[in-house]
Amino acid sequence: MKNKISALAIVVIMCLQLTNCKSDDDFNGLINRVAVTVPVIKSKSEFRNSIKITSARSTNSDGKIYVYDDLLFYIAQHSGIHIFDNQSPENPQNLAFIELEGVNDISVKNGILYADNFMDLVVFDISNVSNIQLLNVEEDMLSYYATFPDDVSYYQSDIYPSNGDEFIANYTTVNMSIVEVESNSNIYNWNSISIFEFDALANTIGNNIGVGGSYAKFQIFNNALYTIDDYMLYTFDITDHNDISLTSETWMEGWFGGELETTYILKENLFIGATNGMHIVGLEDAFNPTYISSFSHATGCDPVVVEGYTAYITVRGENSCGAIEDQINVIDITDISTPIEYSTYFLSSPYGLGIRNQVLYVCNDNGINVFDAQNPSQIVLENTYQSDLKDIIPLESHLIAVGENVIHQYNYADDFELELMSTIQF
Repeated sequence: MKNKISALAIVVIMCLQLTNCKSDDDFNGLINRVAVTVPVIKSKSEFRNSIKITSARSTNSDGKIYVYDDLLFYIAQHSGIHIFDNQSPENPQNLAFIELEGVNDISVKNGILYADNFMDLVVFDISNVSNIQLLNVEEDMLSYYATFPDDVSYYQSDIYPSNGDEFIANYTTVNMSIVEVESNSNIYNWNSISIFEFDALANTIGNNIGVGGSYAKFQIFNNALYTIDDYMLYTFDITDHNDISLTSETWMEGWFGGELETTYILKENLFIGATNGMHIVGLEDAFNPTYISSFSHATGCDPVVVEGYTAYITVRGENSCGAIEDQINVIDITDISTPIEYSTYFLSSPYGLGIRNQVLYVCNDNGINVFDAQNPSQIVLENTYQSDLKDIIPLESHLIAVGENVIHQYNYADDFELELMSTIQF
């Protein structure tokens, strides 16, 4: 009996020393666990068979916005496309949903909607929103690579497609104990893997064309549809939406290692935001774009918008974006072949932006920042509207802003002010 009491006393003392006799959950917390990034494998045939047009629904997915006539689209990433009747921006009506698992971007011309669905280009007739029709699926026409997440510590490499119908759709994070990680030879410490090892692992007159935000990767000019991957601009002939063809692949000769991120069209020029600057492409021959020039900066995430002879770039340096100090670059493009910097404005964590009538709107962690941009050499911050927003579309009639599962619409007012009209909360 004495021995049993002594043993119990020892256990109690150890418990007090190690855990202060806290709950079982606290004890389990002593087992070190780490986040392991794991590829998610999907079947092409399954996502192609899952395309549906349904009634309106809510979403829990981050997204982009797009406007076509009186329709407002919320492109829920890797979920689908929500369509709103926005004829009265004070009271938008949720009309329909296109279930499209691999969607990231859309573009609309003359009632025909083009969307990516992973590596497929999908075409819908939306001229009658109450009766949307799937017209065409061009299989394996687009370049698709799942976006690798930031802040990866460990990566599991033995999960990969087993046949031609499978592909890596995205990545997820699972928690594993240190024991599980150390005992699995296919889990790598990401910090020890080089980029080369990772590669081994792995709107014109006569046309009714919609407009996207500053993070758009799809653009239409005449009968050409443009999209980008990390290093290439792709041009498609959409003259016949039932028979779409790839007409050119344009390597950005001035990219110097930066990845292509966003697109913006003004007149006959396509402006591409990249992680190391802005690239300008001429569209005189719409089906065969020609590289013109670049404006370079240190590595950072940066969409670009243009008005007149001035381009505006937000540059954010964090996580995978780079180490550059957060800023807005204002660029003189009077000579399209030689972009020159007008000025730089330092702004914490800038994201999407838009320009209208020499008023610049920039989203950052503080909300919407409104700048007087009449003098490109010295833009002036006039107002800030608190909200968690990431991108905007400044229409002639009003301004639309998007955040995570929320859309705000604002009226323009005097003195660089905005008046909230409506909010769509998912």
